[in-house]
Amino acid sequence: MILKTARRFRDRGLLGINLRNRDYVMRCNPRSCFPLVDDKLKTKSLAKKHQIPTPPLYHVIEHHGDVGRLDRVLETHSSFVVKPSRGTGGSGILLITGRAEEGFVKQDGKVFSWKDLTYHIQDILSGIYSLEGLEDRAFLEGLVHPDPVFAAVTYRGVPDVRVIVYQGVPVMAMVRLPTRASDGKANLHRGAIGVGINMSSGTTLAAVHRSGIVTDHPDTGHPVAGIQVPYWEQMLLMAAKAKEMTGLGFLGVDMVIDQALGPLLLELNARPGLQIQVANQDGLFHRLERVDKAPRALLVTPESRVDWARQTFTLS
Repeated sequence: MILKTARRFRDRGLLGINLRNRDYVMRCNPRSCFPLVDDKLKTKSLAKKHQIPTPPLYHVIEHHGDVGRLDRVLETHSSFVVKPSRGTGGSGILLITGRAEEGFVKQDGKVFSWKDLTYHIQDILSGIYSLEGLEDRAFLEGLVHPDPVFAAVTYRGVPDVRVIVYQGVPVMAMVRLPTRASDGKANLHRGAIGVGINMSSGTTLAAVHRSGIVTDHPDTGHPVAGIQVPYWEQMLLMAAKAKEMTGLGFLGVDMVIDQALGPLLLELNARPGLQIQVANQDGLFHRLERVDKAPRALLVTPESRVDWARQTFTLS
């Protein structure tokens, strides 16, 4: 029964987690390269070397004793994001949108005291949000002011675009839209919705919300399909460059679109989730096979890989 089910999924082109791990993550991603994407600060440094823009870095906190000096750092920043360097799944990320007499204003409008902020950073340093539960670093970066293109289908928070890249080829994409259930965060497992994107045109399709297909945003009621993603070719090119940047053959590239700065690389993921297939109502497996069968001469540069992907992977 298990073999029949696996074969049926394979026939539909659906990539399962076991196959993803065995044939793509383990085969295409050298373990020595994982720290480059598991550590957000290392990713930011690497992106800078490859001239890929990221949100501006304000400050890094490496030791508990450094927390007491934060007041001087924050004198010039009324809005910022606090992140654990080795956090996962959006855990430990804190968005500060402004100041109040009692402290800081969070994304949801609630006030976060100075004591709350220092406790939160201490938790990050202690490794509460890190991948292995080991001591971590915290950092402050610029708050993204999202392009208004997704304003009608976003509940607070910042939408992001996830692109799956295989051997340097962008093969599938979606935009992740925050909801009330996700507390304004763009993580699907927290309740955000994932909207498929036509690889050729950069226009949005239907969406997945908690494993079900939806056509409208659950909070705003606006349709999610038919939205043209700005900077689409530029974003695909940024994603395609991740292969040369990291040495990883299979990864997820997460980007945001700032209204002033344009597309920015947010983070990379060496073990990207598979709900993107539901959002696109199409399987990854056949797309990955097409990349393997493509003439290598067509996939030499990031630009040629993007051109090939836009011609090959099209949904209507």
